[in-house]
Amino acid sequence: MQKIYLDNAASTRIDARVLERMTEVLSELYGNPSSTHSFGRSSKTIIEQARKNIAGCINALPSEIFFTSGGTEADNMILRSAVRDLKVETIITSKTEHHAVLHTIQQLEREYDITVKYISLDNTGTPDIQDLEKKLAENNTKKLVSLMHINNETGNIIDIDAFAAVCKSQEALFHSDTVQSVGHFEWDVQKTKVDFIVASAHKFHGPKGTGFAYIRKDSGLKPLIFGGEQEKGLRAGTEPLHNIVALEEALLVASGNLERDRKYVEELKSYFIKNLKQAIPSVKFNGACDDFFKSTYTMVNVRFPLAEDKTTMLLFQLDMKGIACSRGSACQSGSYTVSHVLAELLSPEELRKPSIRFSFSKYNTKEELDYTVNALKELMKVESHFQK
Repeated sequence: MQKIYLDNAASTRIDARVLERMTEVLSELYGNPSSTHSFGRSSKTIIEQARKNIAGCINALPSEIFFTSGGTEADNMILRSAVRDLKVETIITSKTEHHAVLHTIQQLEREYDITVKYISLDNTGTPDIQDLEKKLAENNTKKLVSLMHINNETGNIIDIDAFAAVCKSQEALFHSDTVQSVGHFEWDVQKTKVDFIVASAHKFHGPKGTGFAYIRKDSGLKPLIFGGEQEKGLRAGTEPLHNIVALEEALLVASGNLERDRKYVEELKSYFIKNLKQAIPSVKFNGACDDFFKSTYTMVNVRFPLAEDKTTMLLFQLDMKGIACSRGSACQSGSYTVSHVLAELLSPEELRKPSIRFSFSKYNTKEELDYTVNALKELMKVESHFQK
């Protein structure tokens, strides 16, 4: 049986170069970076070089890069400090954000009695910039806007330069969950006037449990985790050197091969859409995922012409054939509730149909996609037979 991994939006296979670098550090650089002896100083030097290299990948200052355990921690740190320390009173977001953002904002609403506003979406589920402009002008409180660059379930992309410019013009802080973006798109934080972005290494062929927050200089954010002076006092705890250099290596590899890998993965997505439409003409694509100008090249979200109770069975049958994919965000894959993202853009009837996310990487092949499409076609025939 073939083993085919099409759940790269959830996590990616680690690059061999990343694994080699990570193993080297684990074996040879074991000094605590806070220690003043030579072992500690060597570790500290490696961390600061990694910070410098990562900053270079997004055109930031090294002092604006803070290492975290990943995107969820970084989102929490930024949003919570913005309310607690920067005295943000109004947060403007969308109902299709990742739960790392939505649940954090909802908790802050309960704790601090802030005002939360949700901007409207267009017919594909993409946030409406005109509604953002309207909501920014509604009152005179200190505001923060939190909108993800790429939706992790549909792949929809916002024009982040335009959204950042609107926030800047209204003197609102702008935070973007860029977990599905960093490592897959070019970033220049001098051009795109965001205040905060986040990244997770395991989304671009690095290990799980490591990421970073970009926090614009002189932001005024304060610690979420206390107990030490690491990360300029913003995040206490001994730095995981092996994870930091793995994050660095993964981002350097991704950035250095960005155009080549993007072209290759884009061709895979196009090939998959074309063949799937031919094999199962009645399939639909959720959001803007089949529009290459409005969505990321790394994923599609497909709605199949089956009864609503077939989603779990379809995923199980694909898994039995060696094909890994998902219903949506891996953070809620254990839940059988309806996707909060799809609930905002599909009708009740559409929502009852099984929707599956397929996401691609540089390690996938057209042969794997042929196998997947054929498997789906056969499963559709079997299910159609039982429905008659």
